Parts: sequence; C-alpha cells; structure tokens
Amino acid sequence: MATQIKTKSHSMDMTHGPLLGKIIRFAIPVMLSGCLQLLFNAADMVVVGKFAGPTSLAAVGSTGALINLVVGLFMGLSIGANVLVARYYGAGQHKDLSETVHTAILASVMFGFVLIFLGIVVARPMLTLMGTPADVIDKSVLYMRIYFIGMPFMMLYNYGASILRAIGDTKRPLYYLIIAGFVNVILNLILVIVFHMGVAGVAIATGMSQAVSAVLVVICLIKDGDKPYGLRLSELKLNRHKLLEMLKIGLPAGIQGCVFSLSNMVVQSSVNSFGSTVMAGNTAAANIEGFVYMAMNSFYQTAISFTSQNFGARKYKRINRVAIYCQVCVIITGVVLGAAGYIFAKPLLGIYTSDPEVIGYGVTRMFYCCLPYFVCGMMDTFVGIMRGLGYSVLPMFVSIGGACGLRILWITTVFSHFRTLQMLYIVYIITWTVTMLCHFISFMIVRRRYPKEDMPDVKYN
Repeated sequence: MATQIKTKSHSMDMTHGPLLGKIIRFAIPVMLSGCLQLLFNAADMVVVGKFAGPTSLAAVGSTGALINLVVGLFMGLSIGANVLVARYYGAGQHKDLSETVHTAILASVMFGFVLIFLGIVVARPMLTLMGTPADVIDKSVLYMRIYFIGMPFMMLYNYGASILRAIGDTKRPLYYLIIAGFVNVILNLILVIVFHMGVAGVAIATGMSQAVSAVLVVICLIKDGDKPYGLRLSELKLNRHKLLEMLKIGLPAGIQGCVFSLSNMVVQSSVNSFGSTVMAGNTAAANIEGFVYMAMNSFYQTAISFTSQNFGARKYKRINRVAIYCQVCVIITGVVLGAAGYIFAKPLLGIYTSDPEVIGYGVTRMFYCCLPYFVCGMMDTFVGIMRGLGYSVLPMFVSIGGACGLRILWITTVFSHFRTLQMLYIVYIITWTVTMLCHFISFMIVRRRYPKEDMPDVKYN
C-alpha cells in the first residue's frame, strides 16, 4: 500500500470519500482569499477616487494590466509548486514533497527581488507605450514603482499559500489575508486622508500589508516544520530537479498569464484612447468584475489541487468527477454573481466615484463583460484540470491562440473600423467562448491517455 499521510485538522485528503462537499469546503476560503486580495486594490481605488480625484483613480487602474504582465510569469511558477506538492502529498512521497517546498520558498524570494528591478525599469516606457494620458502617467509611474518594492513579500505569500492549499489547507491563508486587509485599509486612510500622500500612500499601504501576510504564512510553515510540507530554514536550498519540474508546469502557465496580460494591455490602450473619463469607468467596472472572477477562479485552483492529489494517488475515476463538480460549481457561481454585478452596477460603481458619466461608462462595460463571465470561468477550470494532470504547454498554446490571438486580431481589424466601446468589449465574449470549447476538446483528448478506473496503490520508498 502507498504511504498515507494522516489527515490533520488543517489538511484535506482529496483522494478518498465524498467529493462535492470537500470541493466546496476547499473553494470557499480560496474564494474569500481572492476577493480579499482584490479588496487591497479596491481600497486603493476607493480612497484615491474619493479623496484624490479622478486622475488618481485612473492612474491606479491604468497600471493593472502592466503589473499583471510583469508579475504573471513569476506567479505562474507558483502553480508548478502547487501541482508538485499536491501530487507528492497524494502519493505519500515525503522526501520529494519536502524538497519541493523548500525550493519553492527560496525561489519565491529570489523572483521577488528580480521583480523589483523589472518594475522600476519598465514602468514609464511601458505606460507610455500603452498611451497613458499625460495627466495620468506621472502618478501611474509613481504608484507602480512603489508597488513593486513589495514584490518579494507578494511572491513569498503566494508561494507559501499555494503550498498550504496543495495539501488542502485553505483556511489559514484566508486568516492571514484578513489581518493584512485590515492593515491595508487603516494605512490607506492614514496615508491618503491624513498625510495627503495620494497614489504613493495607497502603494505604500499595499506593500506593507503584503509584508504582514508574507510573514504570517512563513511562520505558519515553520511551525509545521515537523510535517512533510513544513518549512525548516536550515534546509532551504534550490533542488535542481524540483525547480525544473516546477518550471515545466509553471513556466507555460506564467507565459500564458503574460500573454493574456499583453492582450489586456492592448484592450487597455484602446480604452485609453477614449480619454480619462472612460478610463475611470472602465477601471471601476473591471474592479467589480474582478470579484466575480476571483470567485470563479477558486474552482480553477480547486481543480488543480484535487486533480493533482488524485493523479498522484492514481485515482483516475475521481478525476472525472472532480472535473464535473468543478464545472457545475463555476457555472452557478459565474451566472449568479455576474447577473448580480450587472443588476446592481450603478450603486456598486457609486462606491468608486460619484461622477454620473464615469458610472455610465462602467455600466456599459459590465453589460458586455460581467453578464457572460461564467464562460471565462469554465475556460479557466478546464485549464486547471489539465495542469493538475501535468499538462501545461497544451493549454498555454490554446489560450494564447484562442483568447489572446483572437483578441488582438479583433482589435486590429473589426474595432479599428468600428471604434465604439461596445465593439471593443464584445471581444471578450467571443474569445472566451472559442477558447473554452478548445480547452474542452483538449481535455477530452488528454483524458483518454489514462485509465478510466482507479489503479492499485503502489509503494514509494
């Protein structure tokens, strides 16, 4: 029989017992964690929108696509860590599990310092290339440069949280984000309202809150040092084989994220061409939609961990049920929250700004992007299942071609002839649908390569 890891109060055995209840229990804390992370940025925008004006709101919002582009590659590698940790945990391979954990933590800090340099260097030239208006760009550059100083903390928290989620612990990362969230809000109010620091104040507040969450997750892993996934500082080193395995899975995910961000930068550049008022409405609406996305994204992360653990344990039949349950959950979540977001669009946008023109532009975006958002959730969940099976290159190419390539093609052809916001936003619906169908076909092809039924346990040394 395979070496079994006894399920502790914070961990979850995803390879035995009823699935649906475990999937929901796993996903809800991930969902809340993702939304809480968005609240960091939302708090930034609410404070600057109310107390520093529309140009500051546009400045903070205009950096989002560029930040995701620069950070995406390195954040993608955390997916590699998640898949490997879950796989070794499910298979009971303690030594491999420990080596992966220590490699991932050390790599996260190294990646964070690389990002400080990249963020500071590329801020102004890239924002200029995106066509950021002159009345916004200086504040955008300032916000982005300060924001990137906190990158080592952001990387450390996200890699640490991915390790905990891989073994089924989604509650403690949530608790740490709640604490960090309170820190962020309090510092926002003090630095912007009391000290009038504007975009610099919200950037500093975000960085300091990320430091709090990073310290807490590291302390958590150290306290669990006697467990196979625990962190022991004396054993921190880069294991070449494990790093390459992480890169094999995580690098395509990171590249995909970067290309997605690149296509979103093209969209953002098109939005910028309509002026700062449209930019502000687009920014506020996109932030509200972000909460819907994070709720759906929790099932993408759930699919990765559940598929990986069952793949490691050779529970192939359960993988089919994981796929079905995750897709049903993401569709329900996307439809309900997407519809609610559009129905209550005006009061929600009013949280960010009192300008009726800005709110009007925000409502337009939410009609085209928020209502059909569940299709994007289905697309991502298929990607999560594929990555849990160890396939990362195939979904990368499908996503780059289907979502990113078609998006850029649409903007350079159809939108260039019919320059309206409606014609710009409809590209999301088209590309989500095409890419989701392609991912479904890819999953069906890959799934046939493995047995339909569970396989006998094997003993690992």
